[in-house]
Formats: sequence, C-alpha cells, structure tokens
Amino acid sequence: MHPTLTRLDDLARGLADDDAILAVLGLGSAGVEHNRFDDHSDIDFWLVVSDRSAKQRYLDDLCWLSGLGGSIAYSFVNDPNGRKALLADGLFLEYAVFTPQELNRLAFTGARVVWQRHGIPLGLEEHPARSAPTAIDTVDFHVNEALTNLFVGLHRELRGERLTAFRFIQVYAVDRVLALLRLDTNRRWVQPDPFEATRRVEASFGDEPIGALVAGYDHNRAAARATLDWLTQHYDTDPAIVDAVRALLGTAG
Repeated sequence: MHPTLTRLDDLARGLADDDAILAVLGLGSAGVEHNRFDDHSDIDFWLVVSDRSAKQRYLDDLCWLSGLGGSIAYSFVNDPNGRKALLADGLFLEYAVFTPQELNRLAFTGARVVWQRHGIPLGLEEHPARSAPTAIDTVDFHVNEALTNLFVGLHRELRGERLTAFRFIQVYAVDRVLALLRLDTNRRWVQPDPFEATRRVEASFGDEPIGALVAGYDHNRAAARATLDWLTQHYDTDPAIVDAVRALLGTAG
C-alpha cells in the first residue's frame, strides 16, 4: 500500500474515539483498488456516522481533518454531503459524510473498509454504481469544481495519462465554464439545449476563447493555462488552489 494511504488509517484511528463514527471507507484508488494509488492520486473517502446530528457536526467543523497529518489550505462544499479540500502539503481530498440509512440508498462500488466499529453491518456489496447529476448549481461550485478539475488533470498529465488529463482539463473543467456562462445574467444563450450544454456555444459566446480552452489532445497544459486565466479574470478565486494549479503548470513532465 502506498505510504500516503496510511494517513487515512491514522485518521480512522483518531476518529474511533468518537462513538458517533461507525466506519471510514476508502473509495476510488483509496478503495479496494488501492494498488492504483500513486504520488499523483488524491484520497476519496466517506465517513459513516450514527445520525444526522453527528453528520452535521462533521460537515460544519473541519478540525478533524487534521488527523490526516496536515493543515487545510483550501476547501469548498462540492456536494451537500461533503467537500473537496487541499492540504498544505499538496494532498488533495474528496470526502462525504453519511448515516447508515443514507449509505443504503447510495450507488457505489469498490469501497474499502479502512475502519469499522465492531458489530455495525454496512452491506457494501449491495450497491452497484450508477451516474447521478450534480446537486449544486452555483457560481461558487462551478468555479471551484473547474479549478480542482485542472489540478487533478494536470497531475494525470504529469503521470503520462494524457487522455484522462484531456477529459479533466478540456471536458470537465470546460463544462463548468459553460455552466458559469449559463448562470451569467448579462449573457444570452441562443436557443439553449437543456440536455446538451455544448450546443450553439459558438453562436452565443463567439467572443469567448473557447478554442484556447479546448486546444486538443496534445495541448493539455496550454488548455489548462487558458482556462485558469479565464477563471481568474472573470471570477474571485482562492489563491491557494490557483497557486497549486500554477505550480503544476510550471512542472516539467
């Protein structure tokens, strides 16, 4: 197991002292396929808590994240159930907090039990994954989601995973840009398609540098730089995540 993942075990050991914590689950490359975890991976995890009061407590107070061995440089609410966060040492997190009842209604696969309170069944094998739309549609969400898409995408570019980097930088982040254009009351989308956000973009926003944001498979860094510049020029952005993205843009790979 990658040494960074042991920080999730450290977190679980600290949380075990709270009777409200029932389990800590690793997802994605922190889940059952943790052999995929490397220096460019982030940690996805869920807390399972006893009730909604405990859930709200862990959503409101972020001090418990210090159990991962670092201080929070940046975070934002990316889902009603959790946050994305960047620690000062560069470790990126995505986490959510659920009650057992909520967990039973979720769709997911590949969860790994990092720690579980004795006698609390979770039934993880009964939840096949399926896609779900985002639950947040605000300027703050789309700006920060785009910035974190760039961050993850550039790490994948540095790893040599150019296609997935392309999707994060030139698809997912650009989808957030389109959402921001849609929310801008000073702009008018010509015949908007409610099911496909890329329809008639050129006719509606011909003055925007769309070509620079979608520069092509061989130009992930240039596209990331253009999107970062667009976001920082048009919106208030958190310097911690902006600096982190700029640092990756300056890394040789």
